[in-house]
Amino acid sequence: MKYTILLTQECTLRCRYCYITKNHSVIDRDVAEKTVEFIFRNTPKYEKIEVGFFGGEPLLEFDKLRFITGMIEEKNKIASRDVEMQVISNGTILDDIISEYLLRHNIVYAVSCDGIPRAQDANRLFPDGEKSSAVVEKNIIKAINTFPFLMVNAVFTPSTYELLPESVEYLYSLGLRKIYINADYSSKWSALDCEKVDSVFDKLAGIYLKWYENDDPAFLNIIDGKIIVLLEDGYKTNDKCRMGKAEFAFAPNGNIFPCERLLGDGSDNKHCIGNVFYPDNIKDPVCGKLCLALTQLECSKCSLKDYCANWCGCSNFLSTGFYNRTGPFICAVEKASIKAGCKVFGYLDERFG
Repeated sequence: MKYTILLTQECTLRCRYCYITKNHSVIDRDVAEKTVEFIFRNTPKYEKIEVGFFGGEPLLEFDKLRFITGMIEEKNKIASRDVEMQVISNGTILDDIISEYLLRHNIVYAVSCDGIPRAQDANRLFPDGEKSSAVVEKNIIKAINTFPFLMVNAVFTPSTYELLPESVEYLYSLGLRKIYINADYSSKWSALDCEKVDSVFDKLAGIYLKWYENDDPAFLNIIDGKIIVLLEDGYKTNDKCRMGKAEFAFAPNGNIFPCERLLGDGSDNKHCIGNVFYPDNIKDPVCGKLCLALTQLECSKCSLKDYCANWCGCSNFLSTGFYNRTGPFICAVEKASIKAGCKVFGYLDERFG
């Protein structure tokens, strides 16, 4: 069960592709208490609880993070659940007090950075237009020396995806060994982009294999994720989108959404399924059903359909405006990921048995 809590919708950056509308909303204590109650009440006893602190920039509200963490820990003294907490930061805020607290309370620190300065500064700028790459690099280096399992998420856009091989090598050179790359599916991707992404991912597969050859491997989601799916002979039911059933996002005002990528300005918009103050009145999310019922004939006939993440309702919606209709660039990325995963798996299987 995955829960994402927006501590604030304010942020230190103004990323051009951000799906969270920036405003001055900050979670208050009443909403925080009701949110924690909802999480423990809503999660079946056999399910793990994953809580992500998100924003905006969540570390702007570090006191609220500590308050909610304290509530979760107190509640769990009685509930005895398997709870994992994570904070997803843009990397502009980090000091010794924050680092020490996160370590002491086993809160995973994850940072968003799009890679080399040219990629980072193409979209991730301060409100005054200043570049963020130098500040974020400094804090990543600081974090690597502090956190044992530092995660990084790099978003790529039509203007930066060809920089991915260089960006991934850059992140690796900083010491990062858990790297996620994800497309901004809300961007306008051209037919040429769909063609080129295959060669870009092929280069990433080569870089991944080089890490193995040098006996210093790293996790790269587009490859490791697909290798797991290949080994399991396709995605299983619980791998697929369960937004609004096993995945929820909470706006600072207490509104509940099936995924943080659909939250927008946090208002009671078409994606809102309820509010933490009325936990018995949660609407059944239509999106959660539709995303598992693709309408495209091409998908049903595709030989790769069992290994493709065309079921992600949020990605589909951002790409096409429909939960159950995937876009051409999603298709291209999935095919390129499967191909890269097959290439790496085949080589490693032959090389290391």
